[in-house]
Amino acid sequence: MAMAAILLLFLTLFSNSKADRDFDVRQHLSTVTRYGAVKDIVDNSFIPSDIPQGCTPIHLNLVARHGTRSPTKKRVREMEKLASHIKELIEDAKQRNLSLQKVPAWFHNWESPWKGKLKGGELDIKGEEELYQLGIRVRERFPDIFNEEYHPDVYPIKTTQIPRASASAVAFGMGLFSGKGSLGPGRHRAFAVTSESRASDTILRFFECCQTYKDFRKNQEPSFNKLKEPILMEITSALAKRYEFNFTIQDISSLWFLCKQESSLLDITDQACSLFSPTEVALLEWTDDIQMFMVKGYGKSLNYRMGVPLLKDVLQSMSEAINADEDNQVPGSYEKARLRFAHAETVVPFSCLLGLFLEGSDFERIQKEEPLDLPPKPPQKRNWRGSIVAPFAGNNMLVLYSCPANSSSKYFVQVLHNEHPIPMPGCGGTDFCPFQVFKDKIVEPHFIHDYDTLCNAHLDESKHKPETSKLSQLFRWIFRLGGNDDTPSHGVEL
Repeated sequence: MAMAAILLLFLTLFSNSKADRDFDVRQHLSTVTRYGAVKDIVDNSFIPSDIPQGCTPIHLNLVARHGTRSPTKKRVREMEKLASHIKELIEDAKQRNLSLQKVPAWFHNWESPWKGKLKGGELDIKGEEELYQLGIRVRERFPDIFNEEYHPDVYPIKTTQIPRASASAVAFGMGLFSGKGSLGPGRHRAFAVTSESRASDTILRFFECCQTYKDFRKNQEPSFNKLKEPILMEITSALAKRYEFNFTIQDISSLWFLCKQESSLLDITDQACSLFSPTEVALLEWTDDIQMFMVKGYGKSLNYRMGVPLLKDVLQSMSEAINADEDNQVPGSYEKARLRFAHAETVVPFSCLLGLFLEGSDFERIQKEEPLDLPPKPPQKRNWRGSIVAPFAGNNMLVLYSCPANSSSKYFVQVLHNEHPIPMPGCGGTDFCPFQVFKDKIVEPHFIHDYDTLCNAHLDESKHKPETSKLSQLFRWIFRLGGNDDTPSHGVEL
C-alpha cells in the first residue's frame, strides 16, 4: 500500500510537471491573443462535413477583427506607472533589509517598451502580416470565388473608420489581390476600401450607435471590478509570498496586462508571464473571458441583438447571390464576396447571433431569450474562450454553395471560424446547413428585434432599471465557485 501511494504521488507530480511544461501562455491571453497562436486549435470531437460532389462556392461573407495592435495611450501610461512602482517596490524591499534573491532579474532595470510613446492603438507589423497572409489563404482556398477581374462591386471591402481596422482591410486586400496587378515587384493593384461614418455605422459599429448598450456597459464597470476582485486578491497574496513584495491588486492587474502585451507584441514570455503559474494564468484568462461574455457575448441578449443590422446585411448578400445564380447572370456583373473588417465588439456579437460556442442546450435558451450560465471556472473546460472566439484577426466566414439539383437542397451555407468548419447548433450541429434552414432557424428568429427600438427607445426606463438582485446573484455564484468548482452555476442575465 505504501509503495502504491508513493507511485501514485510520483505519477501525479510527473503529470502536473508535464502539463506545466506543455502550457503555452501565448494561447491563453483572451482577446489579446495573436492569431497564429490559436487559429489551428479546433474541437477534435467535431468531424467537419464532406462537401458533396458537384457543390461549388458562389459567394463568401467575411467578418474579421483587426490584427494585432499596439497598446492604447491609456495603457501606455499605465505601463509607465508600473515601471515606476516596480522601482519603489525594490527600494522598499531594500529598506526592510529583505533578501532580493527572489526578485526576478528583469525587475531591476525594466522600463516600459512603450516609454515616451505619444500615440497608441495602431495596427502592429505582426497584425499587418496576419491579415496579409489571411488574404492569400482565402484566395487560394476559394479560387472559384476569386477568379474574376477585380471590381469594387464584385469584391466590396468594408471597414470601420478606426485606423487599425481600415489598415487591416488594406493588408488583407494586398494579400488577396497580390500578383494580380502591375504595381511594384509584388505586382500589387489598387483596390477600394469603404466605410460609414462612426456616428451612423449600424452594420460594423452597431455598439457605438446603440445608446442603450453604451449606458448598460458604463453601468457595469463597477461590477467587473467586483467580479475580478476575489481572483486578483488570491493571486496578489500568492505573488506577495512568492517574491516577498508588497504587491497590490493594481500591480497584478498591470503585470497581467504586461504579460499579454509582451507575449503578443514582443514574443517575450519569460518576464511578466513567468511571474504567474499556469493555474494563475488560467484564472486571469477566465476573468477576462467572463467580462467579454457579460458585455460582448451571451451575458445579455442586447449585446448580440443589436448586431441584427449586420446579420441582415449578410443574409441580403446571400439572397442576391442566389438570385444571380438562378438568373444565370454574366460573371463579373454581380457580387461574389463581401469582406468586412471591424473589432472584437463586432465579431463576438456576430458569433453569438450564429449560436457559436454554446454549451449543451444553450441554443434553445438564447432563442427563448433566457439567461445563460456563466462559462465554468478553471479547471473545468469551457467553449467560451476569448483567445478562440475573438483573437486578433479572428474571423467568421460564411460560404454559400450551389449544389446539383438532385441534392437535398440546392443552396447550402458553411460557417468557418478562424478558417475551420464549426458546428451550428441551430442546424443540428453541422457546419454545412441548407440555406433555407439557416435562414429559418438561425437568422430570421433574430429579426423580431428592431435596432432602433432596442437601442434608442425607453432610455429613461433602462437607465433606472435596478440591477442589484442580478449583481448579488453573480457574487453569490462567484464566491461559491471559489469553494467548490463542481457546484452548478445559476443563470445570470446582465
